[in-house]
Amino acid sequence: TTVRILATLLKADGGTVGVDGFDVAAQPARVRQSISLTGQFAAVDQILTGRENLVLVARLRHLDGPGAIADGLLERFSLTEAGGRRVATYSGGMRRRLDIAMSLIGNPPVVFLDEPTTGLDPQGRIEVWRTVKALAGSGTTVLLTTQLLDEAEQLADRIAILHQGRIIADGTLEELQRLLPPAKTEYVERRPSLEDVFLAIVGEGAGAGEDEDAGTGAAEGEERA
Repeated sequence: TTVRILATLLKADGGTVGVDGFDVAAQPARVRQSISLTGQFAAVDQILTGRENLVLVARLRHLDGPGAIADGLLERFSLTEAGGRRVATYSGGMRRRLDIAMSLIGNPPVVFLDEPTTGLDPQGRIEVWRTVKALAGSGTTVLLTTQLLDEAEQLADRIAILHQGRIIADGTLEELQRLLPPAKTEYVERRPSLEDVFLAIVGEGAGAGEDEDAGTGAAEGEERA
């Protein structure tokens, strides 16, 4: 609901909201020019190639040089080699990166990412994390929603905690941690998590995310970690 209000898709019951200096209720057109929204699932045409998806969006936005724009984004998101393939052959992480690349056409200063790692395997999730960090590092304002607390901890400069439709706390990670009593210092041996094992076996550096079948599981009756 919050993202829909910020994106001018839903009218707020009360109060005021500003995005990039524009009032959402009074200046919705200006707000829409400043933002891009990526939903929980990649909104890409699987029949088209990755490059064709990008060219299509650039043309719909009436931008000059749609081919050059597409090629630049393919390179930026490490999809150049896959750009000529149909999106139906992409892994989940690759589709999500293409979806985010499409949302950046026109260089919006503000990007909304609504649970961008939904449905991704651990490797695809790491790929999206890297993409989000690169976006923020380039100066783009990124508002990311997630139900995965470790994701917020890894990515966010500031965190807002919503509960029953209200923000009950917000601040940096360190500020939020100070809301709890001081922790006792203890030395513990950290065992590798299942995600650590998965990435070590599959290869964390495999940024292209070519393997669509990568995943984890346990057979019935086996001991689970």
